[in-house]
Amino acid sequence: MLNDYLDIHPEVQAALDNNQPVVALESTIISHGMPYPQNVETALMVSNTVREAGATPATIAIINGRLKVGLSAEEIELLGKAGQSVTKVSRRDIPFVVASAEHGATTVAATMILADMAGVRVFATGGIGGVHRGAQTSFDVSADLQELAQTSVAVVCAGAKSILDLGLTLEYLETHGVPVIGYQTQSLPAFYTRTSDFEVDYCLDSPKQIAQVLKAKQALNLQGGVVIANPIPEQHAMPKQVIDSAIEQALNEADQQGIHGKASTPFLLARVCELTGGDSLDSNIQLVLNNAKLASAIAIEYCA
Repeated sequence: MLNDYLDIHPEVQAALDNNQPVVALESTIISHGMPYPQNVETALMVSNTVREAGATPATIAIINGRLKVGLSAEEIELLGKAGQSVTKVSRRDIPFVVASAEHGATTVAATMILADMAGVRVFATGGIGGVHRGAQTSFDVSADLQELAQTSVAVVCAGAKSILDLGLTLEYLETHGVPVIGYQTQSLPAFYTRTSDFEVDYCLDSPKQIAQVLKAKQALNLQGGVVIANPIPEQHAMPKQVIDSAIEQALNEADQQGIHGKASTPFLLARVCELTGGDSLDSNIQLVLNNAKLASAIAIEYCA
């Protein structure tokens, strides 16, 4: 029945059939994360980075109502040009976009779901969603966290987006049994910066160690994902004072304009980019490439 909706790119299917490493990639970064043409250029660059590292990239989206695991360059271009007119898809949105045969760009949560359907176990993204600041009254918590609690895909990221409440995000993950691994770091990276005021659950120093944990978790039939927090490279990290100031201003503007829910993250990232003169976008691109390299190394060890 699933085959009635799911299209796995032949290259991705061949890799899965032959126990070769595959890395899932999301598509909201294409449609909602960056302006055109940088979004398309970055998506293709990330795919090439995965290939050069020895794995097969599988960019995930919904095209004309079809669940796609592995996009062509033409499909990536389509999403990039359409931009924010493409539906931003999380778990609740998938059946509606499928039934109406529309295009959908998958969030971390939806990418995990489709990756799991196809049997892809490692996923590289920029940063996960989390508990938003002020969630004590708004109850604004990303569906990414609930997906991590139930879907067995490892997510390589630069930590949680620094526009979020990092402490509450970690508390939520702990409550739902989701381990947060720091790659060669004890401190939780905060997306644009390498450190935060919070610690990860475990620090592991090699892709092989991380792959061994994933294998053990699978063998023990412990459902749910793993967060692998990979700090942005030092030369691309932003000064903490600069990024904190930009985030604070963007959050205040979002509050004044009544922007919330799924519209908040694209607004905040775009506004932070404007306030930092484009520096945050450059950092965003570099951290995604860095995560793609690590995810590929982990996928290679996982298959070995």
